[in-house]
Amino acid sequence: MTTTDFFLPSPTGNAFELGPLTIHFYALAILAGIILGTWLTARRLRARGGAEGQTLDIIMWAVPFGIVGGRLYHVITDNQLYFGPGKDPWGALRIWEGGLGIWGAVALGLVGAGVGARRAGVPFAAFIDAAAPGLLLAQALGRWGNWFNNELYGEPTDLPWKLQIHAMDPATGQAQLNADGTPVVLGYFHPTFLYESLWCLAAAGLLIFLDRRYKLGAGAVFALYISLYTAGRFVFELMRSDYANTILGLRVNTWASGLMFLIGLILFLKVRPYPRSAVPRQPTSTPNNERQTTPE
Repeated sequence: MTTTDFFLPSPTGNAFELGPLTIHFYALAILAGIILGTWLTARRLRARGGAEGQTLDIIMWAVPFGIVGGRLYHVITDNQLYFGPGKDPWGALRIWEGGLGIWGAVALGLVGAGVGARRAGVPFAAFIDAAAPGLLLAQALGRWGNWFNNELYGEPTDLPWKLQIHAMDPATGQAQLNADGTPVVLGYFHPTFLYESLWCLAAAGLLIFLDRRYKLGAGAVFALYISLYTAGRFVFELMRSDYANTILGLRVNTWASGLMFLIGLILFLKVRPYPRSAVPRQPTSTPNNERQTTPE
């Protein structure tokens, strides 16, 4: 058996029908990531003194802001996909077809988190430090939506873990078929979606370890998240083969990754010496017929 006999298959469909509804796996991957990320964030915020339910109160603001920001970034940086002769501008709204820019998602997500944290009485730095590993878990799961869409792959390769990519019909979300009913195979490529997913999982584990050992605070965990994620993303962007806008021969996201890596590193060095901020305890009411006394 040769190495050409080994490959990672890609799904031949990116959605399924549930009654009158069409359920897209891309959306399910994003939803699963949000649920897992919220669970981990809630655990970490409680360890910082947060109360039950505060995480969800903040996430309810952060997630919608993040989704809007992620889509805006994608549409702006890849506007040629939706605007111009022969293009369908309404496609910019079809988020289930893929296309969320992490930079826009994080930027507007932080705005939403800031609003939610203020309303919930949680220090902003404490929340984003608690959320950083969960955000990486969400990104790790979300990348599997790209697997169902047969997208975000790298250059052709013969490595044993090469990814088989099918020609997909955008109208049906199903693989195009040959005359014998088999999917039309475009080739075998680096599974960059998988590389990024594994990198996010490893980075999340490293953040949790470093935070437990050194009690990082004041936004240091989130700053490390920025640097760790973008270090990997810089490499993966260099590997990708799908079309993208470029600046001086490099993809826009490659430049963005390098810039954000430096910003994250500078922020980490700046805030690392500051102690971890605790979440203020929620006040408890004292019955009127009970008088608080101070022990002597």
